Amino acid sequence: MKQTLSLKLGQQLTMTPQLQQAIRLLQLSSLDLQQEVQEVLEVNPLLEMDEDEPIGDGNEAAAEPDNLAGESGDSPIADSQNPTDVDGSDDTGLADTDAEWDQPIPEDMPVDTSWDDVYQSAPAATGPAGDDDWNFDDSRSAGETLQEHLLWQLNLTPMSDIDRLIATAIIDAVDGNGMLTLSVADLTSSLNPISLNIESPAHEDAGYLIEEDEVVAVLKRIQQFDPTGIAARDLPECLALQLRGLGPDITWQPEALSLVTNHLDLLASRDFTTLKRKTRLGEEDLTEVVKLIQSLNPRPGASITTELPDYVIPDVLVHKHNGRWVVELNPDATPKLRINSTYAGMVKRADSSADNTYLKDNLQDARWFLKSLQSRNETLLKVATRIVEHQRGFLEYGEEAMKPLVLHDIAEAVEMHESTISRVTSRKYMHTPRGIFELKYFFSSHVSTNTGGEVSSTAIRALIKKLTADENPKKPLSDNKIAAILAEQNIKVARRTVAKYRESLAIPPSNERKRLV
Repeated sequence: MKQTLSLKLGQQLTMTPQLQQAIRLLQLSSLDLQQEVQEVLEVNPLLEMDEDEPIGDGNEAAAEPDNLAGESGDSPIADSQNPTDVDGSDDTGLADTDAEWDQPIPEDMPVDTSWDDVYQSAPAATGPAGDDDWNFDDSRSAGETLQEHLLWQLNLTPMSDIDRLIATAIIDAVDGNGMLTLSVADLTSSLNPISLNIESPAHEDAGYLIEEDEVVAVLKRIQQFDPTGIAARDLPECLALQLRGLGPDITWQPEALSLVTNHLDLLASRDFTTLKRKTRLGEEDLTEVVKLIQSLNPRPGASITTELPDYVIPDVLVHKHNGRWVVELNPDATPKLRINSTYAGMVKRADSSADNTYLKDNLQDARWFLKSLQSRNETLLKVATRIVEHQRGFLEYGEEAMKPLVLHDIAEAVEMHESTISRVTSRKYMHTPRGIFELKYFFSSHVSTNTGGEVSSTAIRALIKKLTADENPKKPLSDNKIAAILAEQNIKVARRTVAKYRESLAIPPSNERKRLV
């Protein structure tokens, strides 16, 4: 093998650490960014929080698009006014409280003096003052599961050891919706190997063999627990338990109980003609019975296993001021950092000692981080401003006025790459008068119209939702009929597309939307 030397000319793109850091910060959400800032503060002594800066101060937190005033004559987005500190509270009350707690402690306490007379006691935690609607159920621990809720009731119920073993097995077999996932036979066969190890007064020699009748008896007791309808073996039993819990004095309770026990399949298929014949009820009476059944909860366990709400911190705030839309960064979600002037002043240019090198490296890293953070904020504000400029109709009139928008449109407007726009709009949220939306929500595909225009798919979904909400419940609109109505509005949508949009909105088909009234 012969070795030779050769010269080759080429181009190669290398991402510097500064560029990598800027890209990483760009795609972080507000919560992840706060965590990233906290980690940087822990390792870099040259950076510190700028606590002296007023919240929201700085003109970089607002922007006005260049060409927002369109042919419609609307006013452009205004420059943001410097937000003022809306927190009008003072420290007078805190100062008085601190003064009371800083009282000197006497060395000798009089014999006839109690501790409460000398020292303040901490205020007891109570519910909201003056709130008569405060609910004790809302104060439950957020992490309580359905099994924990049932076991808590089981501990308050007197039972024998065998019955408590059966009850525990039944509770373990209840899913998150409150339904029993195992049959009585399966529960019995799984419990017998365990029950043989438990001594019973009636069978001291050979343990105890559980029968299916005992499992059913314990199951009946569990079904009396809260919430009503728990541990049911199927949906008819679940609804029947809730109807029996209402009591016989409830109007139409016997008829509803008979319907869910014998004819629930007909109610599910909306076959009201057959239901009226089998139940021998008139249309008005059957309507009242169906209303009573619809008031029941088919998933009683879901009311206990509620998940914690996922709070979102918006990155961008949008509001209307003097008839003009204002776009600004959320000051609470924007970290305010600065370089520590004391440490920065200790850096010496000609000094190459270890301490000075450490300070210089951290100073350079701090400057890079601040520059990347500033670049992130400017890019986010620029992209959000262009989105508001394009979707101004949505802010004014709602989803039906949403315009088609893709990443390429914003990338071309701000002169950036589509990948950068994708990073900016991912996990970033905008607070508008119509609610909080992810930036990606404003991007949607388009459908052509008969007049040569374009309609956003989000607007079509809003129209479908409006049509199904205003339809006649006795004769709901089919997908073909919805497509025909949209065609009358010059929107060319196929039946399959209507069905796809309807399913994405969790709207059932027309046969399942049929009602008596």
